[in-house]
Amino acid sequence: MLAFHKWSRRTCFARQSFPRRQYYFTANGFRPRKISLSDKNGIRNRGTRGKTTEAGEDKSGHISAGPNEGIFFLDNVFPLKLRWILRLPFIHADRSIPELMKRMNNPRIAAADPMSIIRRALPKSLPIKVTEVLPRLKEGGAFVKFWHEPQIQAAEIEGTLRDYLKGNPIKPWFNPFRRVRTFLVHGRPWVEDLSRFPSSRLKVEFLPTAPGGEAAELSQETLYSLFRRYGKLADIVPQLTDSKVVPKFALLNFVKTRQAIMAKNCMHGFTLPKSEGGGETGTVLRLVYEQKVKAHWIRDWLVNHPRVVIPALAALVATVTVAVFDPIRTFFIKAHVTHSFHINDYHVYKWLKSQVTRANDILRLGHHGTEDAGLNAIWDDRKDDIEQIKTWLMETAETFIVIQGPRGSGKKELVIDQALKDRKHKLIIDCKPIQEARGDSGTINAAANEVGYRPIFSWMNSISSLVDLAAQGTIGTKTGFSETLDSQLAKIWQNTASALKAIALEGRKKDDKDADLGEDEYLEAHPERRPIVVIDNFLHKSQESTVVYDKISEWAASLTTANIAHVIFLTNDVSFSKSLSKALPDRVFRQISLGDCSPEVAKRFVINHLDIDGIDSIDHLKLTPPQQREDLGELDGCIETLGGRLTDLEFLARRIKTGETPTKAVREIIEQSASEILKMYILDIDRTSRNWSPQQAWLLIKSLATSENIRYNEILLSDTFKSGGENTLQALEQAELITINSSNGRPHSIRPGKPVYSAAFRLLTEDHVLKARLDLAILSELAKIETQNIDKYEAELNLLANLPKQPGELAPRTKWLLGKLYDCQSKVEKYEHESGGLKKILQVEY
Repeated sequence: MLAFHKWSRRTCFARQSFPRRQYYFTANGFRPRKISLSDKNGIRNRGTRGKTTEAGEDKSGHISAGPNEGIFFLDNVFPLKLRWILRLPFIHADRSIPELMKRMNNPRIAAADPMSIIRRALPKSLPIKVTEVLPRLKEGGAFVKFWHEPQIQAAEIEGTLRDYLKGNPIKPWFNPFRRVRTFLVHGRPWVEDLSRFPSSRLKVEFLPTAPGGEAAELSQETLYSLFRRYGKLADIVPQLTDSKVVPKFALLNFVKTRQAIMAKNCMHGFTLPKSEGGGETGTVLRLVYEQKVKAHWIRDWLVNHPRVVIPALAALVATVTVAVFDPIRTFFIKAHVTHSFHINDYHVYKWLKSQVTRANDILRLGHHGTEDAGLNAIWDDRKDDIEQIKTWLMETAETFIVIQGPRGSGKKELVIDQALKDRKHKLIIDCKPIQEARGDSGTINAAANEVGYRPIFSWMNSISSLVDLAAQGTIGTKTGFSETLDSQLAKIWQNTASALKAIALEGRKKDDKDADLGEDEYLEAHPERRPIVVIDNFLHKSQESTVVYDKISEWAASLTTANIAHVIFLTNDVSFSKSLSKALPDRVFRQISLGDCSPEVAKRFVINHLDIDGIDSIDHLKLTPPQQREDLGELDGCIETLGGRLTDLEFLARRIKTGETPTKAVREIIEQSASEILKMYILDIDRTSRNWSPQQAWLLIKSLATSENIRYNEILLSDTFKSGGENTLQALEQAELITINSSNGRPHSIRPGKPVYSAAFRLLTEDHVLKARLDLAILSELAKIETQNIDKYEAELNLLANLPKQPGELAPRTKWLLGKLYDCQSKVEKYEHESGGLKKILQVEY
């Protein structure tokens, strides 16, 4: 009769027991102990038990059998998939897992808990007495230590038990396709509780039986005969012959992990005698699990294959960006163009604003004008230009409009506030913040803000550049992970084009008479549906970089070619055609050039400002009719001096409103302009960032002070502009010191950049000290140029004089060189004489 003895307090089944008709082993021998049954399955009530047995007897890491004792290892008692629970720090595995499985027991499924599985696996007819059960949770099995009669061999009991399990298979609920197996333990198993988990590969190390002894290296045939009984072997890999690793070892690859678990627990510590090939003193087998796959094989593979991983990662990021962020960005661009989230377009806000304005008008006794009303005179004068822009926007052809004019001529107000006043969908892009942004990230941010492109991860551009640089140093080539400023801007403009096209097609309905037209044909037939893109400050500081303007030009050309939107450029640069012709070489631009106002319109503009903005509302500024007539007469001469630039006229009106007379206001404007000219073009000049010298700027100022227009070629022929003269003049035109007039595409004359600059130039030349100082600088430069010419001529004459013979043909050349040398010397003497007079002025006057 099979009897079960007392379970050691080390067993993990602390709350389970066998039926009460069993004997329990204690230190004092065998004695019966009553057990209260809570159900017919023999599960006893909860009680207190000892410590874990995962570490073996007394946590020694081993479990051994004495005389007439043996150890079985039962497989398939616990599910292997629960191994991850052992990693949790708050789980007491030895107690929690069996209790958890016990609670999962379904009365309809017999023997669902581990104790029932072990009980059923050991029949009552087996002539053994169970003395201890040690579970192996991470290996999915349990050790069963038993006592048997001396006349019965443990191998016979193993055979009987295996035959019984074959005839009566036990299949737990968690693995219904695999039965419980058992084998006799031949070695001394190591029952560690380390964080080492089973694998289908075993490493068999060959150790000597005593220190200093010699172990035999077992052959593949010997290993096969020892381990084949535990399961099918996929391969046996011996140690390499030239390997210096000790102890010697071999690798056993089992087909299944549970087979490797059985072999490891039954054969660990087994001593192979000499008769079976274990050497003179025998060989001890030490078995450990060898992981087939490294713990961090994914990370290691990614690190070790950068040529594959980094481009794949870049492609993945691009895919995610297109699939996830592009629709979001397109939505925000549409909201930016249509003003979906702008409070100014809400009806409630408009109503409140109108009520507040009406109340303000009542309080101001009817004097409710604004500064914009002062522009009515300008718009009346430019009514033809406004109507021309509206007409172009209604044409079905590609609309590419350029509004060119000097700064302060009212280009933006003319287009946005007048021509596009009734247009709802318009996108205004200011190139100035984009061009002036620092670095690629700043440029990308500025461009995105202009069109409402968000979210924007401009900081990723710097990080990706560093990653790309590191990858280039690692694998030798660029991976394409980082993107250039060109490609980033192209993405922004591409998303903007998609949003503009969606806006243009929003009002289309299925029941329209032209519903059968394609999208391109519909947009071509309905120019009023297209949004309008206004590109302000085009070519601002274009001499620094043209990347931004090139991309904008290409994008604008694609918008007009595809009939997605109308495009209007606002620029101060007269050479805009060079940049735009690159994008549309076969197109003729529709162009309007804005100049300064005529004296009559300028006078009306100033008077409207004075009448509307508060002369009547400020008591101490009320003028009598004689005073008004005197001021109006004075105003005519002031406007003639000031010119028709809108910014200067508005500045004049504001000064007059503060109480100044027109003459005094104009005088102060001229003095302020003169100070700006000195600071910007003459005194604070950095030749590394500016393409002109103070002497060149002063020569133009001095020439334009005496004449409103000077000949373009006359300036180029002067000695000061001999080197790079045309580039210098273009740079000064970009800086708005001068304006170059052209005829038939050819520059022919130069005039001041602003009308008020004529008076400012005259004021500067009337300063004798300043004039003497700058003229002296010009003379010094001219003398330096002539001295260099003299050195050149003398060097050539010296070369001719050192020839062995002096042929007659050299006489004309020698005579020409002598004449040039005489002319240069005469000029140097002249410059020195004039310089002497200028130096006297500097020494005498302040």
